[in-house]
Amino acid sequence: MEHTITLHPREVPRAHEDISDLRWPDDPTEIPDWIYTDQRIYDLEQQRVFGGAVWNYAAIEAELPNPGDYIRSYAGSVPIIIARDKKGEVHAFENRCAHRGAELCRSPRGNTDSFVCPYHQWNYGLDGSLKGIPFKRGVQGKGGMPADFDVAAHGLRRLRVTCHNGAIFVTFSEDTPPFEQYLGEEMLGEFDTIFNGRKLKLLGIHRNTLEGNWKLYQENLKDPYHATLLHTYLTTFGLFVAGNKTTIVADDAGVHSALRNARPKGELKLDETKAQINSFKEGMTLADPRVLDFIPEFNSDWSSSAITIWPNLILLRQMNILSARQIVPTGPNSFMLVWTAFGYEDDTPEMTQHRLRQNNIFGPGGFLGIDDHEAIKFVQDGLDKGIPRGGVAPLGRDDEPNDTVITDRAIRLMYKYYRKMMGL
Repeated sequence: MEHTITLHPREVPRAHEDISDLRWPDDPTEIPDWIYTDQRIYDLEQQRVFGGAVWNYAAIEAELPNPGDYIRSYAGSVPIIIARDKKGEVHAFENRCAHRGAELCRSPRGNTDSFVCPYHQWNYGLDGSLKGIPFKRGVQGKGGMPADFDVAAHGLRRLRVTCHNGAIFVTFSEDTPPFEQYLGEEMLGEFDTIFNGRKLKLLGIHRNTLEGNWKLYQENLKDPYHATLLHTYLTTFGLFVAGNKTTIVADDAGVHSALRNARPKGELKLDETKAQINSFKEGMTLADPRVLDFIPEFNSDWSSSAITIWPNLILLRQMNILSARQIVPTGPNSFMLVWTAFGYEDDTPEMTQHRLRQNNIFGPGGFLGIDDHEAIKFVQDGLDKGIPRGGVAPLGRDDEPNDTVITDRAIRLMYKYYRKMMGL
């Protein structure tokens, strides 16, 4: 069930830096280096992308099962709190005291009746409203708040919230369209394959930081070309190989995408296609081959679907792995990933154990996640230290069928949308 709570949007500060010296190349396949390295661009992204008419992924409802539960999260670089009130409604507000600006919630998650700032003990409710101020009337008739101080106007800065089948998204903008419209019909179908109304079960969370620009991670999941070349695990064990049945689709705006793959049955053998892939290691085996077991559970032709929801969510269904990766930008050349592994409350104990076992594939130390992390650092090192020249994304045509992995189409579409958002 989806519900939307409209609260006070964040007053997004304007970026005043002059970027008139930055010009996007005329060639639509070229991507300028400065979008990954320039502090002015990073600051502007916080306003126009994360603070714009987008739905920022924040959590899954299974992280807040009880009234009074809360977690710390982020919308772009802004720390926020997601809390469930005593009536069961979900609220989101900035993790910043309205008094002197202190970050008031330091615990990653917990249960509480209210939030108390550690500095001057201002007290806030589970909806972010200001509830109490120490010595509001002063002491012995001296000091205290002015008589006309408006308590209602000094709550925590609130965000709009939408909950869709167990996933929580937030926005600073009153102009953000309804979630279904924001995703579009095809992408909503992919999303709802996972978030299908079954109650979710939290399996675990881990975090890691990466030395790279946050957009490189969105690119990575829109780039099927690298998956066939970089990842020994994917190619050797048949999870993603050139020649598999594969498609990459995008919404009408071109900003969300789904990279879908059907794993072939049987053992993979070296053929003409795989002979061109250095990452394919014939004869490599796993100590525990159960990690490759696929138990069909969805009405889908695809054994995997890597969904990118702009601007900060990677949603993965890989065999029986279900996970959400939240992108948290921390600077032009760094970001944090928050990995949330989940299943369903009605999973059998055997299925839960199977999902946990398969999660060894991904994560900061997973069988293939580390490949992407290292590659992203290599790209950022080149961008930061090399002579600027711009990268290129020329593979494939925008008007060709979407059933090839040798294409950069989804990356080009993303940056077409990005340019409009950023005014570049």
